[in-house]
Parts: sequence; C-alpha cells; structure tokens
Amino acid sequence: MQLKDIHSPQDVKQMDRSELGELTEQIRARIIATVAKNGGHLASNLGTVELTIALHRAFDMEKDKVVWDVGHQCYTHKLLTGREQQFDSLRQFGGLAGFPRREESAYDAFDVGHASTAISAAAGLARARDLKKEDHHVVAVVGDGALTGGMCYEALNDAGSNKLRMIVVLNDNEMSISPNVGSVSKYLTHLRAGKGWFDVKKRISKFLKKIPVVGMPLHHGFQRIKDSIRNIFVQDRLFDSLGFHYLGPVDGRDIASMERIFAQAQKLEEPVLIHVITRKGKGFKYAEENPTMLHGTPPFDIETGAPLKASSNGMSSVAGDELCRMAAKDARVVAITAAMTESTGLKKFAEKYPDRLFDVGIAEEHAVTMAAGLACGGMRPFVAIYDTFLQRGYDQLLHDVCLQKLPVCFLIDRAGMSEDGATHHGIYGMSYLKHLPGMTVLNASSRTELRAMMRYAITLSSPVAIRYNKADFSGCADDALTLEVYQPRWRNLRAGKDAVILSTGDMNGEAIMASFMLKEKGMLCGVYNAGCVSPLDEETLRMLLEEGIPLITLEDHALEGGFGEKIAAFCAENGYQPRLMMLGIRGVCVSQGARAQQLQAQGLDAEHIAQRIFGWKEIGK
Repeated sequence: MQLKDIHSPQDVKQMDRSELGELTEQIRARIIATVAKNGGHLASNLGTVELTIALHRAFDMEKDKVVWDVGHQCYTHKLLTGREQQFDSLRQFGGLAGFPRREESAYDAFDVGHASTAISAAAGLARARDLKKEDHHVVAVVGDGALTGGMCYEALNDAGSNKLRMIVVLNDNEMSISPNVGSVSKYLTHLRAGKGWFDVKKRISKFLKKIPVVGMPLHHGFQRIKDSIRNIFVQDRLFDSLGFHYLGPVDGRDIASMERIFAQAQKLEEPVLIHVITRKGKGFKYAEENPTMLHGTPPFDIETGAPLKASSNGMSSVAGDELCRMAAKDARVVAITAAMTESTGLKKFAEKYPDRLFDVGIAEEHAVTMAAGLACGGMRPFVAIYDTFLQRGYDQLLHDVCLQKLPVCFLIDRAGMSEDGATHHGIYGMSYLKHLPGMTVLNASSRTELRAMMRYAITLSSPVAIRYNKADFSGCADDALTLEVYQPRWRNLRAGKDAVILSTGDMNGEAIMASFMLKEKGMLCGVYNAGCVSPLDEETLRMLLEEGIPLITLEDHALEGGFGEKIAAFCAENGYQPRLMMLGIRGVCVSQGARAQQLQAQGLDAEHIAQRIFGWKEIGK
C-alpha cells in the first residue's frame, strides 16, 4: 500500500508489517518536500514517523484520543488521517494548519501549539471518559523538552495520585527547540541507559535466532520477558514516585517493539508512562546534523539543507546584537530565555557571555519571576520571549515584577500576526500589558528604533515591554534617523491636514504607503509613529485633538483592549469628541500563512487601509 492510498488509520492497521519500511520512507520524503517548499517544523516531525505509525496501529483512532504536546510533530499523523491530498497546503493561507486542529479533523483530539499542555488535556479527556462511562484510551505524546515545563509535573502528580487511567508517551529525542537544560534532561539521559539496554537486547535476540530448531521459540519467549531483564539496566524512580507505571525505554525506530509495549500499556488499569527513544531529524542528514536549525525552518534547498533566502532572523538578531553591545558596557546586563536562545536572537550573546545567559527551559513563569529576583539583586535583566508565550507568565508579570516596580525589560518577539496561526499570533500583548501598573509599553517599528528603545529601557527604574515583529522593517522611515536613546514621543512621519493615522509598531510601513495612495485620491493624510503605547504621548495627542483633525488608529493587534481603545478611552475621559476610526484585528484571528496575506484578509494592507479611510472620509462629509 502506498501513502497516497491511505485514507484513514484503519488502512494503516491493515498493512502488512513488511510494508511499513517503505511507508516510513514515503512519509519522510513527503514531509521533506513539503517543508522545503512551505517551511515548517522538520526535525521534530522526521523523528516521530515510526512512533506515529505504531500509535496508529496499536490504538483505535476511531475512538481513542491522542493529544500531541505542542503539535510540532503531528505531520505524520495528518498524512495518516485522510489529509494526504491536502498536505501541499500545509501552513499556507487557507490550507492545513501546522498544528493539530479539532475543526480540521475528527482525529485531532485537542488544539495545541504551546508546550507542556498535553498531559493536562489528556487528564481532562480521561476524566470526561470516566464520567460518561465510556471505554477508550487517552494518550498524551510529550517531548522530553516539554518536561522542563512545570505544568507537566502538576498534571503527572494529579493523574498519578488519583490513579487516572491514561497513557503518557515520552518522546525522548534529547532536544526541545534549543538543547535541553537542567536536571530533567540529565535524569532522562540516565534512564536511556546509554546503549546498554538496546545493545544487550539486540545481542541476545541475534544469538537466540541462530540456535537451530529452538532458536525462534526462544526468541519469542525472550520478547515476553525482556521487560524483566530491562529492569536490571534501567531503574526508574521519578515517574514511579509520581504514581506512573514506567515502561521502557523502547527504541523509537522499532515499530514492532512499540506496538507490543503500547498493547501492554492498554492492559494496565493505571497511569502508564512509556519512554520512547527517537532521533530528531531522522532520515534527512542535514536535520540530523543540525536539528536546532531545522526544527522550525523557512523554505530550503533539499540538496544542501540551506534556506532558499538568506535570513538574519530579522528584528530578533537586531535585539541580540544590541544586547551584546549593552552587556559590553554594563556588567549588570543579563539575558533570560525559555528554551528559545536562537529563535529570539540570543545565540551570539550566549557565545560571548555564557555566564550571563540563563536558559530556563520551557518555563515562562519561572523566567519572569527569576528576572524579578535578578533585578532585586541589582542586575538589569532582559527577558527575550515571544508575545504568545509571555501570556503564560501574566501572574508573575503583575505580582512579581510590576507590584515591586522592578527594572525588568521584556524583549517581546513575534508581536503581531504569525505565520503559524492562532496559537502563535502576538495580537494580545498590548491588551494584557498596557494596564499593568508601572509598565512602559513600546512598539518598535524599525531596527533603529528597537535599539534606541533598549537603550532607553536601561535608563528607567521600572519595568519595560518592547514589542516587535519578527520581520526586519529596515525600509521604515525611522531608520533614516539617528536615535541614540529613544524619547517616548510620537514622531510625525508624513504631514497631512485631512486626517492623521496614528500607527504603532510594524504597521508604519502600511500607513505610509496608504498615505501615498490617499494623496492620489486628493486626500492629505498624515502619519505619526506612535511607538509609545503606555504611557500615551498626551502632549502630541492633545495637540491633534485640539486641532479637530480626524484620527485613525492602526495596529496589528486585537482591537479589543488595544491601542485604538486606549485612545478612545483617553478622549472620553478628557472630554474630547473627535472623529475617530480604529483599524485593527476584529474577532478571533485563526489564519496561518504569509503575513501579507493575513494583513490583506484583515483589511490591514496599505490598499485596503486607503480604501477604508477614503470611504470613511466620504461618509463623514
């Protein structure tokens, strides 16, 4: 049976075991070709091909529930669940999502995108099953990197202490996005038992098969008792103490062995953890040699593994370079990341100042509070984190940083719409940051402005959040300026008497282009770079309001709780009644794909902005 002939998990279950080797090759070839064209998560998906096939063969996907932690290893699952013909649209606008989505397939049990959530979700699904008197298995597939997140242990402790019938598959590939850190990683290294267990198992199996007549029966008997032998080599304490029956380690390349251990787990009426050893990037040498670089990758050349377009990691690299310059001048400067050293542009900082870079693993809450502790101790911490992941540290932002007025700077990467879709959009950051007491919120629109904002942040004795998109907006007007230290004043980028666009962050470029388009229609529309969101530049805002000029706010952000609403609230509180139009994201933004397509769909590209403003002007006549 060919991959193209598989339309459901039932087809996979019916395949002869001798066909599975060819199937794994076809799946890897399809994943490599698609990610090379569209970009996506490569190394993590290549490492779990056999594991996914074994799950689909051992469990009944028509009723059993499988939750994939993060979901950046779900591509094989998509291919085996009736989505093979759509797979070319992966991560494209209007196409298949890069993560599991319940609305996309009945085989996707839970929407994911952030790490360390699967065990909690599976515990909920298992409890729902029990309350409804149903009978099916619930499985959480969790990477070893996710175990650096505390939420996993909250869920393990709960499920184990309550003897909840569920299965956790630990996909141990020795990596998360950045190399794993901490005691958990060291413990898993111990559990892998080096090559001891796998080598002994292979030697005994090979020896038994060579014995005439009785060799094969002895070999089959060995397969039944090998778990007892395994206990000689591997002794688990951590998962056992949490109430889980530990099985493994099992070779993640051996589909038959995984099927057997999954079948064994299904017989146990208790929480089970199965330890599977996989290899990230398996089957593509460039991903095997450099799994970090090819974890989440843009389109690349299959022959060389190199990106099709040169990338400097955009604004992330700018932030990292500036932080290195600041650290050279100020010994108090330290950097913190939550398992995202390279993605947030801190690779160079880690090389230059290894003692001042703290990678805490997938533990955003801990990262924020530790930064507060560093600030209390007299350091100047910079926390480099994605907008979507900082949401997980909201309580710590308020309780541990803001209430103590501590000088922690948050370098908030990937602000705005993300190519990865709903779980990764950074479109709520202003909503949950701008009302925090004492928090200065800045939106950088250019490389020059980002650097200047970072230098400004270290002059303050209070918390600062600097938000910026991944893209490098080097063509923005502010890059022509020399900004040694940022001044929290809105800057006039383009004059106009008919209306003024107050644009914040990465929308300045669209605002300026829209202004040119409006001029062709006979409308002179000014543009201000409103980089400082909290506090507002009240002096400039009052000047514009007293002139009576119509105002348009423009943001790559949810309108509810965003920049526009803050302007509207200021006007209401101070007795102004301007003609005000707010442009931003309405409702829930679920699309993935190229930023340009997403802006167009939201009516936030330059052409649509110009059309909307001109129509609004005509209505107001």
